[in-house]
Amino acid sequence: MLYKVCNLYCTTEHDKQDLFQEIVIQLWGAYPRFRGESKFSTWLYRIALNTAISDLRKQKRRIKTVTAEKLPTDLQDIQYSKDKEEKIQLMHRAIAQLTEIERAIVMLYLEDRSYDEMEDILGINQNNLRVKMNRIKEKLRKLTKSVEHGVG
Repeated sequence: MLYKVCNLYCTTEHDKQDLFQEIVIQLWGAYPRFRGESKFSTWLYRIALNTAISDLRKQKRRIKTVTAEKLPTDLQDIQYSKDKEEKIQLMHRAIAQLTEIERAIVMLYLEDRSYDEMEDILGINQNNLRVKMNRIKEKLRKLTKSVEHGVG
């Protein structure tokens, strides 16, 4: 569960490890306050997502730098042999363009979480979640079409 959150909000392995560590620290500190009023997994998701979103917001305020070692040395076009792999990558890029909350909703949706659980985890009522999910689906359709056609 925690790795999925880290993969959703981070791109580099180093950032994923840092976020994972931060989530574990937050869970450790918050555990004494867990009252058992919701499922443990719901509580865990809520802490993990809140930590990830807070971390992402902190990162946006930092100046981004790139070291010379991380610059690509070979800029050849890579041909994917599988259409399915291309579509998966396209969807990942589209999801990366969503807001933090939209990405959280998509992740929980893909995890087959019920709207009840999503409401508990995100603190957004079910009617709003359903509306947001429909808007997100439409947004992803547009994003994937624009990227497929070279617009994005």
